[in-house]
Amino acid sequence: MSPCSSLFTGAVPGLKITYFPVRGRCSAMRMLLADQGQTWEEEVVAIDQWFSGDMKKSCVFGQLPKVQDGDLVLFQSNAILRYLGSKFGCHGTDIKVNAEIDMINDGVEDLRIKYLTLIYKNYETGKADFIKSLPDELKWFEGLLKNNNKGESAGFIHGEKICYADYNLVDLLLNLQTLEPTCLKELPLLQAYYQRVTSRPALSKYLKSDAHTKLPINGNGKQ
Repeated sequence: MSPCSSLFTGAVPGLKITYFPVRGRCSAMRMLLADQGQTWEEEVVAIDQWFSGDMKKSCVFGQLPKVQDGDLVLFQSNAILRYLGSKFGCHGTDIKVNAEIDMINDGVEDLRIKYLTLIYKNYETGKADFIKSLPDELKWFEGLLKNNNKGESAGFIHGEKICYADYNLVDLLLNLQTLEPTCLKELPLLQAYYQRVTSRPALSKYLKSDAHTKLPINGNGKQ
């Protein structure tokens, strides 16, 4: 079991996360579950176990994370996040709103891929340029907040109800602020939004817990 097991998971049949001992691609889904008062079991896969055993062959697309909920088994982090959002009420009220939330989440994914490319492929040579690009990358989310009730205190990234894309965005913002602590300095709505979401009682408790803080952000130790 991972550090998550001791504080935020229990013997609940069916909801199990299988992943490496990092925050990585599971961080947003863990945040969603914790914030929504849910419990889950977690199976931790060591890197040497992953490459030396047969688990990789059993995973669709040869990737983790894997989430099992009863007889449903899902791979692909964003598909899992959307499913959990639907299951626990963190989704839109109709097909149009859901499409808009999906669009926003795809925008988060675009930036996350750029971040992961930096972390795993060109950290030493690309860090300065990536940090320099962040204001232009993040301005789109600042604009979304401005259009959503002018970023007023009750608002999330879409409407007045938290959705799965909020957890994905806030997780990425946490990573980006670890990389460059001042990256939100010129983005007041995004900065206030980040503080607002991470101050939610259940989520704040989780983010301060060993279940979160003792896990490295990325598998290679860079952040």
